[in-house]
Amino acid sequence: ISPLIALMQDQVASMQQLGIKAEALHSGIDWACQQTIQQQAINGQLDLLYVSPERLMTPRMLAALQRCSPALFVVDEAHCVSKWGTNFRPEYGALSDLKQHFPEATVAGFTATADTATQRDVAEKLFAGRGDVIVHGFDRPNLWLGVTPKTKWRDQLRQFLKTRAGQSGIVYCLSRRLTEEVATLLAADGVHALPYHAGLTPEVRTANQETFMAEDGVVMVATIAFGMGIDKPDIRFVFHANLPGSMEAYYQEVGRAGRDGAPSEVFMIYGLDDVRMRRQFIQQDGEDADHQRREHKRLDALLAYCEASQCRRVTLLSYFGETPEPCGNCDICQDPPKMIDGTTEAQMLFSAVHRTGERFGTVHVIDVLLGKTNERSAKLGHDALPTFGVGKDRPKTFWQAFIRQAVAGGYLQIDIERFGGLRLSDRGRRVLKGEETFEYHEAAGFTLAAKARKK
Repeated sequence: ISPLIALMQDQVASMQQLGIKAEALHSGIDWACQQTIQQQAINGQLDLLYVSPERLMTPRMLAALQRCSPALFVVDEAHCVSKWGTNFRPEYGALSDLKQHFPEATVAGFTATADTATQRDVAEKLFAGRGDVIVHGFDRPNLWLGVTPKTKWRDQLRQFLKTRAGQSGIVYCLSRRLTEEVATLLAADGVHALPYHAGLTPEVRTANQETFMAEDGVVMVATIAFGMGIDKPDIRFVFHANLPGSMEAYYQEVGRAGRDGAPSEVFMIYGLDDVRMRRQFIQQDGEDADHQRREHKRLDALLAYCEASQCRRVTLLSYFGETPEPCGNCDICQDPPKMIDGTTEAQMLFSAVHRTGERFGTVHVIDVLLGKTNERSAKLGHDALPTFGVGKDRPKTFWQAFIRQAVAGGYLQIDIERFGGLRLSDRGRRVLKGEETFEYHEAAGFTLAAKARKK
């Protein structure tokens, strides 16, 4: 069960090369051919059939498949089943009925991108909570990770590509307009760059993708319309010219680099405009308020990654529930920023989180630190807490960036399922008790915070 025609076609071709009898049913195949493939499936002449969720869950298709008693259903991109997934696709929701239609069959779901909340939601919807959840591990040790604030993006992109001539790579952009601009810019510099976005004709998109897959040294400049199912092993870099939508989206996009296991690089530049645009996209998503709140918190987690003061891999993998050691293969490990002792400020923050019950998000915790009197604080009695107003000597933007670094360092955790409430980790509790110190840096997040204040 696959979401894209192009993905089905690529995988069918790969299976057939391996001698596996595989076919796909989708709208790009004429009616007579579809009937032939469907009959082959019914007659047991196929090992593997690819189909979209929309096609599968029609009464006609279900009836046809019941005649051949399939043993296994595999749901690809299974995070689409979840209402908390980053690419929610309502048609995937109907797949929860598969076990009713085929009680003897095994149902499996696979995805490379799901945080803990999404994993649980998929298991509940697809397996009614009775399935086995297997998490293989998220680390890609061959990927070098780097992030820097956006200054002059054209110069930053050119500088990055200067030493990577002849390498295959992807440059991700937020908009179609920027995609075209970047592709034109790079082409003028002698780079074999091609655009890819939803505004191009299917013929142009297909031709550009085929060129990228078949030739060496091609740079694909693309929106997120490009990527799902791309399995080119020698992509040596992924460059984000804008902030992705979430930690999951970022992980999925950088995961297209270095699939052959050889050293590869992923680099991101980000700025205030990126943050503003991402916030707007979430607000305009049309989903309910709870969904929007969760997506804002997912974006907060990505910002924490961008502003990390310690190993980026530790920050990235801790989001997915892993606790690795510093990697030595990221910009922070190789060039650590100048650190400032922030233990006192951290104890103020962690005390506010603890005393308010570890169930409130950034906005309310900062209100308590600043001593901001409002109806909510008064109603909850938080204006009478010892921590009320202890952080008023620092501006709001300081505390916003400080919290993101505390999240990045694993001192605080964002509870996505409980509307983004901040929780103390064991490490954060040790700082609160005076058993451990806390350091922060001003290099990235606080520079952006200062710019925001000037506006």
